Amino acid sequence: MQTAEGDPFGTESIRTPVLTAWRDSPTRFTEDTNTERDLRVGGYRDRLFVELAQNAADAAKLGGRPGTLRVSLVDGELRVANTGAPLDAPGVASLASLRASSKGAGLVGQFGVGFAAVLTVTDEPRVVSRPGGIRFSAAQTRAEAGREGEVPVLRLPWPTEPDEPPLPSGFDTEVRLPLRSDVDGPALLAELDSAAEDLLLALPWLNRVELDGRVWLRSEVAGALVITAPDGKTRRWLTHGSLDIDCVWAVQVLASGEPIPLESSVLHAPTPTDERLSLPARLIAAIPIEPSRRRVLPGPGVRPALVAAAAAYPGLVRKMHAEYRPALVPAATFPLSEVDTTLREMITARLREDAWLPAAEGDDLTGGRARVLSAESPKLVKLLAEAVPGLIALSGPKVQRALAPVGVEPISLAQVIEQITGIAREPSWWRELYDQLLPLLEAHTVSADELGGLPVPLVDGRTLPGPRGSLLFGAADDLLELLAEAGIGGLRLVHPDAAHPLLERLGAKQAEARDLLESPALRDAVERGAEGSDVVPLAGAVLRLAYEAPVDWLGSLVLPAEHGWRRAEELVLPSSPLLKIFDADGIGEDAPLDVLDADFAEDWPADVLTGAGVLDTFVLQDDEDEPEVRDLDLVADDRWPDALRLLAARPNTWRVLARPDSRTARWLAVHAELAGRAPAEWRMPSATTLAGLYDPVPDVDLPDEVLIAAGVRTTLGITDADDVAELMDRLADASREVSPGLAARAHTVLADAEFADDYVPSRVRALDGSVCDAEDAVVLDTPWPLGVLPASRVVAALPGAERAARLADLLDLPLAAEKVAEVRVDSEGELIPWRELAAVVVVADLLGLELPEGGVHMHEELTVAHGDASVAVPWWYDGGLHAADTSEGLARALAWAMDRWDDRHTITAFLDEPTAESLHA
Repeated sequence: MQTAEGDPFGTESIRTPVLTAWRDSPTRFTEDTNTERDLRVGGYRDRLFVELAQNAADAAKLGGRPGTLRVSLVDGELRVANTGAPLDAPGVASLASLRASSKGAGLVGQFGVGFAAVLTVTDEPRVVSRPGGIRFSAAQTRAEAGREGEVPVLRLPWPTEPDEPPLPSGFDTEVRLPLRSDVDGPALLAELDSAAEDLLLALPWLNRVELDGRVWLRSEVAGALVITAPDGKTRRWLTHGSLDIDCVWAVQVLASGEPIPLESSVLHAPTPTDERLSLPARLIAAIPIEPSRRRVLPGPGVRPALVAAAAAYPGLVRKMHAEYRPALVPAATFPLSEVDTTLREMITARLREDAWLPAAEGDDLTGGRARVLSAESPKLVKLLAEAVPGLIALSGPKVQRALAPVGVEPISLAQVIEQITGIAREPSWWRELYDQLLPLLEAHTVSADELGGLPVPLVDGRTLPGPRGSLLFGAADDLLELLAEAGIGGLRLVHPDAAHPLLERLGAKQAEARDLLESPALRDAVERGAEGSDVVPLAGAVLRLAYEAPVDWLGSLVLPAEHGWRRAEELVLPSSPLLKIFDADGIGEDAPLDVLDADFAEDWPADVLTGAGVLDTFVLQDDEDEPEVRDLDLVADDRWPDALRLLAARPNTWRVLARPDSRTARWLAVHAELAGRAPAEWRMPSATTLAGLYDPVPDVDLPDEVLIAAGVRTTLGITDADDVAELMDRLADASREVSPGLAARAHTVLADAEFADDYVPSRVRALDGSVCDAEDAVVLDTPWPLGVLPASRVVAALPGAERAARLADLLDLPLAAEKVAEVRVDSEGELIPWRELAAVVVVADLLGLELPEGGVHMHEELTVAHGDASVAVPWWYDGGLHAADTSEGLARALAWAMDRWDDRHTITAFLDEPTAESLHA
């Protein structure tokens, strides 16, 4: 047994019972091995410096003086030295225990199970202190335990060797870790280099960290914690609380006092855990955590600790200058952990209840009783302090967003305006208010709509709720007097002491012609349409203003008509050409339109009257997003050529008529009348490709472009479902002579149309141009059925299987391929590969085509069984290709096999004469 001098910590007394337990219970050895492995690769991975630093901090606290931590690499060893209380026997026992720690009250490390972190870099750790030293060894543990492989290194301590180097001068303890070959020593130092500041912030009993000659310092300056890096740069932290009361809140600040809030961090208890937080400040608190120091330890002690931390948080916020306080409100983001959720809820609740927000007037306010102006304007806040209770001294959207989670009510300028509406203030106060609002409007911080209800003091002592419609002083006396004679009330003048450019921006107007015309009072009078003796004065006043400043909204102005009084937009000038175009029932006392009184018309220029809405020609009206020509439904049936000439003569109506996809043009195509028919029922004489389906339009003395714009056809076109039905009816009309080509093109248009209709014709136009009953017809989808089906029963569009399917669906007809599905070849044939047909090889070479794979069944005479008859055909396809021994049959089979159906006639010609000269014949 070693003496106390050789074994000052009594390590043999620790080893003996452990070895006895291992011998008596192999299971205990396995448990210790597994436990140490869990600590090494699980709870304490990546925590080497954190664990050693907190041991150093505890030693400094026990020693009663802030301590120093020094880290260095010496001969392949990582050495971590510290000042403070030295290692003692209970500390050694703690190091050798996987389940217990000797730390005292207020200590965070002091050689607890966290020392297992050293095993991530070494198998032979040593701790040297003033009273002596101890070492651990994986190799010696294997020898003592009689085991191979993995062993629990930290269960068996030995005293250090007599030749152990002494402690570095000025230090009380040093942990020495011979690094395994797979451990990168410089990388470990770099890890500490990045963590040094956090260690000093988290461990208040450490005030100095040395790393290979580089020094970090912790100090207190003017109430802020200052961390000085080796390069001399400093970072300031504002803190509140202390670990003596189990809680410290810290946030980094600039020299100006402005905080640098954290976006995310972890709970420090007091060293980093794995509990992620989304709080703007760092929390260092004595919260119960698991032995691994990674997670909060569930139990009754957690919530009181979190409650205390939340209660202390407003104290940190109040230490901030008032303008920076919102930055410490937890943002409304997703919590990062269960602890984060609880803390955020508690802190938010405290910030709702505690007074910490600077009031615009008076004492600090709680979050739940405060209001923040959404627009940023300190002067405006000061001006509104008395008028808006609960307003805080800070303002702007950034502040508003920051304070939303703690219940601060945002108040927009629109709400401010609503609140101050009705208060009594001098006109000069209102002008000062306008001074503050104008820059906000110009910066687009507030919109004109939000300020629409801004109170405006009037010269008569009233306060108008909103500038729009008010009139500012100007050279308007005469016009105001004129409008007064017309009996228009509600024209309002702004008090001169409150006149301000902002009011003009918000709708107040100088008293000039256009401004008066646009005033709500005058427009309301026009809309009401006064009658009797008031009509002429009002009409005269408005038209006089319109003469100076034309506007486009006077259609509601009531004017004298031949039959009483009518709105301007319902009147026609006595000289208008429309009077000769419209139907007689369209103009009169009970008709949609009437004629303007002739005497009244003579008193005013025609352009003033038409500017007010009186009709002289066709005019446009807005309909959704496309202007349309109005009153076309009033045109007499026999006056459409004149109406179209008038439409074409005016640029604005002609643009609408000639525009592609014009709704006006589509309406004319169906509802106008040329020689007794709608324009869409005629074709242009030059559109000979439509001959048979459509008749040429008679001469109605209109230019071609006007006829075309009105809907006379030049092509086969479909714009709606009605066009589909109309075209099918024309094709089914046996009295019409329709060429096969036109029929195919028409069927192609029908198949490609985007419109469908439930209408199914009873008769259809066949491939040969004839008309047949639909029940006897099929739609051609492949070419070979034409060998057995008569053209008079086949309906065809231009080639395309998908197009044929759409046409069959539209006409409710079967497909030709389905019709001949049961037809079978009944003649003898021989399968010959294409490459063995000499003529085919020559043709492919001449045309530069690649022969397909496979071959064709050649027949001296190809016949198929169709019904009870055997029918000779040039070619057929029934899953394989068949061809009669003719140029025509072979060419069609070859063209189909090569997917070159359009080249079948060329191939036929070359099969008849397979020479190079045929290319140029």
